[in-house]
Amino acid sequence: MKQLIQILLLASLVGCGTGHDWHGKDISGLMPDLAFTLTDEHGDEVTAADYSGNNILIYFGFTQCPDICPTALAKLAAAMRKLPEDVQQRTVILFVSVDPDRDTPAQLGEYTAAFHPRMIGLTGSQQQLQTLTRRYRITYGYDKPDSAGQYNVSHSSAIFAFDRAQQVRLLLRDDLGVEQLYADILQLDTL
Repeated sequence: MKQLIQILLLASLVGCGTGHDWHGKDISGLMPDLAFTLTDEHGDEVTAADYSGNNILIYFGFTQCPDICPTALAKLAAAMRKLPEDVQQRTVILFVSVDPDRDTPAQLGEYTAAFHPRMIGLTGSQQQLQTLTRRYRITYGYDKPDSAGQYNVSHSSAIFAFDRAQQVRLLLRDDLGVEQLYADILQLDTL
């Protein structure tokens, strides 16, 4: 009987984790809640509060990115399309451009529309972008322009996932597949 009680006690302790089997890295409590003031793809000033009640996935990039951004956003969009309609309606992908000199609101709108209707392009001044990227420990930088004035932007390829209370939950790496992203977004919706 004593052994049975010990086994039951051990089994109950093993089950005391988060109860979630994430594919991404659980970063709950390691970073601050969502906060920003930026400009959306319609040219309107928006804050994090404008997206309250939604699961929020944030990706930092730029529209002229040759490969990393479109690949990551295509995977996110594919994962979103697999979700039940009600979960899609409670989830928004925020594509934050770190290239405000070239990524106008109109250009961001055209770019995000090619991926998913629940993807919204955001940008801002360098000060606004630096405030947000420092908050989540993201870095970005610009290469020297070529003779035509074109340049590349180096940036993080991680996706930050926030729950509907705007608390940070996950860091989704760019090596995750569509099925893994789908599973994590679906679980995120249960929080």
